[in-house]
This record gives sequence, C-alpha cells and structure tokens, in this order.
Amino acid sequence: MEPSSERVHPSYSDAGAEAVPWTDTTARLAAAEVAWIVTVRPDGRPHATPMVPVVHDGKVYFHTGSTEVKYANLQANPRVLVLAGDTVWDRGLDVAVEGTAVPVTDEALLRRLAALYRGRWDGRWEIAVRDGAVVAPSPEVGLVVFEVTPVKARAHAKGDPFGQTDYRF
Repeated sequence: MEPSSERVHPSYSDAGAEAVPWTDTTARLAAAEVAWIVTVRPDGRPHATPMVPVVHDGKVYFHTGSTEVKYANLQANPRVLVLAGDTVWDRGLDVAVEGTAVPVTDEALLRRLAALYRGRWDGRWEIAVRDGAVVAPSPEVGLVVFEVTPVKARAHAKGDPFGQTDYRF
C-alpha cells in the first residue's frame, strides 16, 4: 500500500528537511522489536499497550488474545494508532500510523504472517494456522491477528535537519 500524498510539514520541519520515503517509514516500523498500539475504550478513554508489529505490503499487523482489553476495544471501535520510535532527541525516525484494524481471516495471508512472525526477535513469536484460524499456544485463549490499513501517517526525522513527513492514503 502506497500513500496518495507524501509531503514535508513546514510548520514542524527545518528548512532543509526532505520527505522521508514511505519505504523508509515502513522499514522503521518493521524493524521495531516493540511498537505501541493505542485503542479507544467504549467510554472514550485511550488504552496503550506494547505489541510486536509485522509489516507486509504497507500494512501493519499485530495479534492479541480474545480476552485482552485491546480486543474488546477493537470490537467497539476499530480505529487505532500505531507508534514506533525511541526516546532519543536528535537522531532516528519516529513513526505514527493511524488506521482501522480488522481481523485477518484469509488463510493464505495468515500463513504468510505466521512465517513473518517466526523471524521476529529470536523466534519466540511463533503462531500456527489451522483451518483458517490462528492457533494460540494456550488453547483456552483465542488468538486474533489484526490488519491495520493506514489512513494517515507521520514520520518524524530527528537530527539535522529535523522534519515531519505527512502521508495520506
């Protein structure tokens, strides 16, 4: 998935800043060992939790148990914010992706994502797919994989020059 527009935001960028290519932004997110996902509770309060992201074809994927807070939140409101970055001020790239999260049910895509998860960290993130569903290590927990389709995103290049790239989809 490619953005329909990509521009440097002049109010939040140094004069010499250039747009960060979307491929660099998704590579930063894909390399993150941990990202944060922000969901909205039914009463409107935000809920943030770390997760292990997988990026495939410009979309972000994560999984959660069917008994977790973020799963319940997504049932009421599928809009999310995915964040990756660090606390360093003057170097690196921070990423924020706004989008809608929907459960993945396509077995071929689930199998591809399971293979991508095996490559995360040191191989601890293994999920299995059987009969079009994700099988959790613990059978009493239903595991669901979600796909986040970006609506808009931002990349914050930190350093010299500082720059914010805005993406629209």
